[in-house]
Amino acid sequence: MPRILLRAGKDPFEVLSPEVARGAFPKGVWGKNVGNLVFGDSMHKLLSVPGTEVVPNAFLSERPGVTPWYVDQINEQFDHFVIPLANAFRTSFMGNLERLTEVIEGLKIPVTVVGVGVAGGPRSLKNPLPRLKDDERPMVARFLTAVLDRSASIGVRGEHTQTFLASLGFGDEHVDVIGCPSLFQLGPGHSVHKRAEAISPDSHFTMNISPYVKRMAEASVRHAEKYPHMIYVPQDTATLDLMMYGTPHPDAGDPQMPVHIDHPLYVEDRMRFFTDSSTWFGFLATQDFSFGTRIHGNIAALVAGTPAHVIAHDSRTLELAQYHEIPHTTVPDLAEGFDAAELYEATDLTAFNAGHAARFDKFAAFLRKNGIAHVFEEGKANPEYETRLSALPFPDPVHTLSTTDPVARAEAYERIATVESFAHHHDWIKKFSPRVDFPVTPPRLPASTPARRSVRRFAARVLNKAARVIGG
Repeated sequence: MPRILLRAGKDPFEVLSPEVARGAFPKGVWGKNVGNLVFGDSMHKLLSVPGTEVVPNAFLSERPGVTPWYVDQINEQFDHFVIPLANAFRTSFMGNLERLTEVIEGLKIPVTVVGVGVAGGPRSLKNPLPRLKDDERPMVARFLTAVLDRSASIGVRGEHTQTFLASLGFGDEHVDVIGCPSLFQLGPGHSVHKRAEAISPDSHFTMNISPYVKRMAEASVRHAEKYPHMIYVPQDTATLDLMMYGTPHPDAGDPQMPVHIDHPLYVEDRMRFFTDSSTWFGFLATQDFSFGTRIHGNIAALVAGTPAHVIAHDSRTLELAQYHEIPHTTVPDLAEGFDAAELYEATDLTAFNAGHAARFDKFAAFLRKNGIAHVFEEGKANPEYETRLSALPFPDPVHTLSTTDPVARAEAYERIATVESFAHHHDWIKKFSPRVDFPVTPPRLPASTPARRSVRRFAARVLNKAARVIGG
């Protein structure tokens, strides 16, 4: 049976409580932003053709402590390493990229990168190319070279990333612009249409926010007051901590941003955090509209068949919105006091729908060129996938800790935050039983010296710990 190692946070069929999904990993099983589950799970579904096993690596291949033995295990046990990435070409990801490159350089199997993009950040709408340090550009080039030595091309999000790679010497013969795989999980025939004539105070819709985008602070309070059924769907782990434990948010500078226990959306329990993509899609399918600054929050809505409008605040969100022709408005172009009803009225999905099949065909051609089969090829459908997924008891979304009494609420937050501070993520690790077996100890090595024995014990300890957490 062919086996594919997939860079993804967790197996989509792994049922974890929110506490375990958050606590078993320093940044959560999704790696700080739960939007990462959307494109990881999408690739898992697309690659799950009958007779092929897809094994998520829970980001192990880029974590500290990986040894040559681990690389050998990949070579022995897998036939392909598929690496979905987001905005990987940024300073804060360089450590991950370097460790991932070292793993790739030791591989003898094909390696395919899907959907990698530029970093974005402040002022990137005007200057989309990443602002990397002098020693970081060679690191990116080393990564690209390692991948291209084992693949036919690199799959990138859009034209900004294509331009950046060209500046490093990797031209069109090395690069395919394919967008984000998240939007292809339902195949070439997917389309999205408005279900509501307009957005009114009685409408049910969602907002998503990047807490560092200042324009969204005042907008969150104003929309909370005007639209009593609007739900805020956050994606960052820090907000999940605020919702579960009352832990202070690191970006709590603006009192109007929904990162405070006194924000109306928090007090009124109008926040929902989803720890599985399938429950996220299911909820969004019941809504009339989604808008905000989170690109994968709005992509999740589109996957669910719900109209969405992206507020593009940087080049990485704009790049995907432009490529997929998702309705969008850049932050500088937002009207003062912009309103969800106006954004909905301006949301025209004609181009998105008309161009989707052609974009899917280009994505499928990229997979084919790199020797990867997918479930929308003739004779390779996997209808059991959704049946199996829908039968699993995934947890409900996380709500806020809400009570109408301000004193009691403050006491509850303090109590829960204190309890959480005593817990360690190793306590949650014990509750995470991997679904897929993976070697946990290296083969025995000669122990002729105390130093060799010490090294062997340390390596075994690291690998055992990693495998218990990650499970494949």
